[in-house]
Amino acid sequence: MLMMSALSISCDGASSTTTTPMFGLGPKTVSSLQTTTTITTDIRNDDLFRFNNHNSQYDSSSVLLELRGGARKKKRSRTGSLAKTVTGKTKVGAAKKAAQKPKNSLVDYYKEIPPLTRGYVTMIGLCTVLGLLLGEERAQAVLALDPMRLLHGMEIWRPFTAASFLGKPSISWLMSGYYLHEYGSSLERAYGPAEYLLFLCSQIFLLTIFSMVLGVPFFTNSIITAMLWVLSRAMPNEKVKWLVITVPYWVLPYGLMASDVLQAQSASAAMPHILGILVGHFYHFHRFVWPKTGGEDWLRAPDFLVDAMDPNSAKNNNAAKDSIAAALKKRKRGKGKKLGSA
Repeated sequence: MLMMSALSISCDGASSTTTTPMFGLGPKTVSSLQTTTTITTDIRNDDLFRFNNHNSQYDSSSVLLELRGGARKKKRSRTGSLAKTVTGKTKVGAAKKAAQKPKNSLVDYYKEIPPLTRGYVTMIGLCTVLGLLLGEERAQAVLALDPMRLLHGMEIWRPFTAASFLGKPSISWLMSGYYLHEYGSSLERAYGPAEYLLFLCSQIFLLTIFSMVLGVPFFTNSIITAMLWVLSRAMPNEKVKWLVITVPYWVLPYGLMASDVLQAQSASAAMPHILGILVGHFYHFHRFVWPKTGGEDWLRAPDFLVDAMDPNSAKNNNAAKDSIAAALKKRKRGKGKKLGSA
């Protein structure tokens, strides 16, 4: 009976207001213990409420940031914002960011053009601007190839302006400039600046003679066709895409001629392309075909021009010549042996 009464008192102690002694404890002691338990429980409940309230605020702010599209704040490290290390050298990340800076694409693209082709394209731009400023009639009088003024008036700039004038800006002007850039850059990279300069000089000289005889004032399109012809002879069976079809490379000059004839609705539009094919084949035959048959390679660029315009190629050629000469000097003639000797 005593054990049953003790268990009932301990189970109902939190809610009961009785002062019955429990195992020798007086009523004052029991009431003080109940008060301490109540205060401790209130303190814990208050801390739990603050913790839950703080977490709910943090969760609500994070949810709002995610809905709004913002990012949570991150702590900054003291060394993260420094662009240089203690030794003064830039960090790898800073150098990578500096290397990834956007560049001026137009200027960089212009600088990447080979030097002679870049000068030719610049000359075409200057002649176009000058033609716009002077007008069509005055441009014809100043820039066109005039045999009398060239021979008797010593106006030696006319062959060069006749090779650099494409008329007013138009779709055909834009396409011709693009072809000149593409084919000229390919030739200059393939043969080197010295060979490319000799090619241009030979084409301008031959086209000046043909144009004076036929009365052609400008022959820029003929030079473009000559470039294309020389490239097509180097790899005639290479497949290239023209318009929407794929054709061999040797067909491309004739395709451009046919497209110009159809666009102009006149057979006279084929004349510049015919002249370009003739002078381009003249250069290709005397530069690459005739020397293989034992003829003289008289269109080859001289060594001093190669040394001046393409020093890297000259160094490679000189190194090859020196190695061959050294190998020949090291060869020693032996005394030989008699027949039948061991």
